[in-house]
Amino acid sequence: MDLGIRGKTAIVCGGSKGLGRGCAEKLAEAGVNIVLNARSPEPLARTADEIANRYGVTVTQVAADVTTPEGRAMLLEAAPQVDILVNNAGGPPPGMWHDWGEDEWQNAVRSNMLTPIHLITAVLPGMIERRWGRIVNITSGSVKAPIAALGLSGAARSGLTGFVAGTSRQVAQYGVTINNLLPGSHETDRIEALMQSTARQKGISVEEARAAGYEANPTRRFGTSEEFGATCAFMCSVYAGYMVGQNILLDGGAINSTL
Repeated sequence: MDLGIRGKTAIVCGGSKGLGRGCAEKLAEAGVNIVLNARSPEPLARTADEIANRYGVTVTQVAADVTTPEGRAMLLEAAPQVDILVNNAGGPPPGMWHDWGEDEWQNAVRSNMLTPIHLITAVLPGMIERRWGRIVNITSGSVKAPIAALGLSGAARSGLTGFVAGTSRQVAQYGVTINNLLPGSHETDRIEALMQSTARQKGISVEEARAAGYEANPTRRFGTSEEFGATCAFMCSVYAGYMVGQNILLDGGAINSTL
């Protein structure tokens, strides 16, 4: 299926591995040139080379911490015309309410709420002027149904969700869409860390924790970065112009909800 976005330029944050890489891969497969961001230069370089060689698109590397003004400036300088923005940042460590003090809350809000908002507001004027743009924020299923151990993540990402709900409806008239993509459990480093945390808390092995996770999901598995990336790419396509301010849950049916 031709997504109609060949030749456009996308910023993909946190794109060297996991769900971010899945999104970058599928956008590249659709012919989109990628400005790929991650903090660590070596994994970033490997991923960038692999994507460029596999799909024949231009992949620009920006090794920077986009939670800082300096990092965001580097990223935006590398992509003076942004057609697509995929916001993605690793979540805060799991824990419980009594584990989190001022520093933990500030870090969570800066990474998972304020940084994507700053990037959105930076790219929106150009998208509005060109009458086309796609913004996808990778958030979490925890904004739809709370997960106690992910309270930091759920709270910070819920703030971003509220911002998107209002802003997306203000810019839709210009052909610009903003939506959120909510992952459940996917086979990434993040889920491995959560499995280890669960194993410690319950006094079981990581393998047992993973098996229990599979059993709890209606699909009896976790998701893949490839299928997640394909959903993201569709949300960035010409066919998603009527999708505005939505929270698309991709969790294998784990959250038991009618709506």
